[in-house]
Amino acid sequence: MSSKTPKKASGKLWGGRFSEATAPSVEAFSASIQYDSRLYRHDIMGSKAHARMLVRQMLISSQEGEEIIAGLDAIEEEIKKGAFVFRPELEDIHMNIEQALTERIGAAGARLHTARSRNDQINLDLRLYLRDECDILDELLANLQRAFVRLARKYLGAIMPGYTHMQRAQPVLLSHHLLAYVSMLTRDRERFHDCRKRINIMPLGAAALAGTGLPIDRESVAKDLGFAAVSDNSMDTTADRDFVLETLFCLNVVQIHLSRLAEELVLWSSKEFEFIHIGDRYCTGSSLMPQKKNPDIPELIRGKSGRVTGALMSLLMTVKGLPLTYNRDLQEDKEPLFDALDTVKSSLAITAEMLAATEFDTKHMLAATSGGFMTATDLADYLVLKNMPFRQAHEVAGKIVARCQTLDCELTELPIEEMQRISPLIEEDIFAMLSVEGSVNSRVSTGGTALLRVSAALDLAEQQLGLYI
Repeated sequence: MSSKTPKKASGKLWGGRFSEATAPSVEAFSASIQYDSRLYRHDIMGSKAHARMLVRQMLISSQEGEEIIAGLDAIEEEIKKGAFVFRPELEDIHMNIEQALTERIGAAGARLHTARSRNDQINLDLRLYLRDECDILDELLANLQRAFVRLARKYLGAIMPGYTHMQRAQPVLLSHHLLAYVSMLTRDRERFHDCRKRINIMPLGAAALAGTGLPIDRESVAKDLGFAAVSDNSMDTTADRDFVLETLFCLNVVQIHLSRLAEELVLWSSKEFEFIHIGDRYCTGSSLMPQKKNPDIPELIRGKSGRVTGALMSLLMTVKGLPLTYNRDLQEDKEPLFDALDTVKSSLAITAEMLAATEFDTKHMLAATSGGFMTATDLADYLVLKNMPFRQAHEVAGKIVARCQTLDCELTELPIEEMQRISPLIEEDIFAMLSVEGSVNSRVSTGGTALLRVSAALDLAEQQLGLYI
């Protein structure tokens, strides 16, 4: 063994054990400050709460606590103004702030890290950050819901084809279709509300993995930072990224919902459908074909769903083989998380904007309900009301549709005599049920597309979203 006294690695707060400076290639490869700098506000918030607790527990003096908090305030202001210089060689947001604090206030800054580790510190930062992000996402989701509800009110009464297997199936109210997305987004909001409950657990005090022998008060820090509870196992705490995975899953469901909407908007804006006209501000043209108006925004939203799904898959693969507790692999949680958050938030915002600039061609929509025997189910229901078993009624309706195809006419155009040859139970009142309007308004079951039901659902949605004037 060498008799030389090891020198502290230059600039490293953990360098006491090392005799050589970190290789520049290692610093470049392992640094995370280029993306985790966005956590600065939450890192400082957590450090202030930690410092206040250290004072209360008499682990540092009141003066040292005041110096720490004043120094952190000054650093936060510098970062806000863009005057703070982040140093990649200090690896991450924690060490950048702590080093700056120590350089600014001296020995008091070096006491801040008492009874904590970067392992529980980053968990704290992420939880504080994701609490805020959940609240932002909730408002973006609510704003998109309002965009759908405004359109549903504007076009209340308009009828369009409902599809299964991309085939015309049954007529529905356009407002009913739009409110379907409101229901989807309500579940998305509920998922984030529920996810936030598991995010809102205070990890600080788990230290590196085993807790600390110093007399800290975790509960007071939790109260200070607005956490509902403290984590109950130090090893699980430093290893846990369930809350990040859950957030990513919730983000995935949102983006998939947006992707389904985007697919419909792309189809509906085509000449084959002509159901909608998206405002020119939200479309682009072709560099070659002068006539083109392309629905690029919906296409991009649809495409970005793969990106968000990739973020979830990335982190799942990262954590699947990790032993307890903290491993450096967990540094790889932040880039996919941040990218997914940014992607979903921007997609929600632009979708709401675009919908507000979208017009529906109700004449084309109504015209599309005239073909495809879309009220055949109503014919079967009519026979059921005549006491015919549904399976038999289904067969009879199918035979009548086949007869229409032979004669090249729609159900409403088929002479009553032709229908009666197949079933004598059919009378003249059948034609009222076979109309598109009659079909729609017969769907009075809870959650159905009848105007009565949709109007009530619309009233409730407006009330819940604060759209009543």
